Amino acid sequence: MSAAPPDPRLANRSYGRRFGRSLKPSRRRLLDEVLPDLRVPLTDAGDIDPRALFPGRPEAVWLEVGFGAGEHLAAQAEAHPEVGVIGCEPFVNGVASLLARIEDRRLTNVRLLDDDARIIIDRLAEASVARIFVLFADPWPKARHAKRRFIRPEVLEALSRIMADGAELRFASDDMDYIRWALERLLHHPAFAWTAGRPDDWRRPPPGWCETRYEAKAKAAGRPCVYLTFRRRKRP
Repeated sequence: MSAAPPDPRLANRSYGRRFGRSLKPSRRRLLDEVLPDLRVPLTDAGDIDPRALFPGRPEAVWLEVGFGAGEHLAAQAEAHPEVGVIGCEPFVNGVASLLARIEDRRLTNVRLLDDDARIIIDRLAEASVARIFVLFADPWPKARHAKRRFIRPEVLEALSRIMADGAELRFASDDMDYIRWALERLLHHPAFAWTAGRPDDWRRPPPGWCETRYEAKAKAAGRPCVYLTFRRRKRP
């Protein structure tokens, strides 16, 4: 298996480990045989049109940053065959888990980057993504690591570039410090408008939600989850 090439411009990585337990032979086969066909090709020849990555050019493209084991991404792709879904996840075991779901459900509308999401965010064409998911990302709770949190000004600027007018950014977490951090930075960015009109809009997940295993673990431990939905404002 050959991983996507590292990008020397990236610093302050937003993810933790890349490898977990040893993979079963069936999962290794998926990484060797299936992943290469689904991996987003990275070139320096201009911006990537994400719709061109999928057969038949889908109606819209969604992006999930850090899909974990892939249960949410696979469920969304299955429920929305008219949408192309790009998933980014550097944790190899999680990539293998999603590949198994893709094969079992025969999904054809998924493309993957097994590396830092910022690599593809920097390459996607402007206003080309209709929805972005950042769900239960590593909160980096230690103060000295807070700069590694995915939601930070320079990343929000990059997301605002690739999001179409009216596109949604869905952020969810059970870490209250990270929620306050994210909310403060999103509210201060001129491109994003919070859609909440009442407490239930952030206490309950939005329509069509698919629970992640991290979310289920948080609920089982009695930790409340918060769901923030921001919309990309219309460009001037």
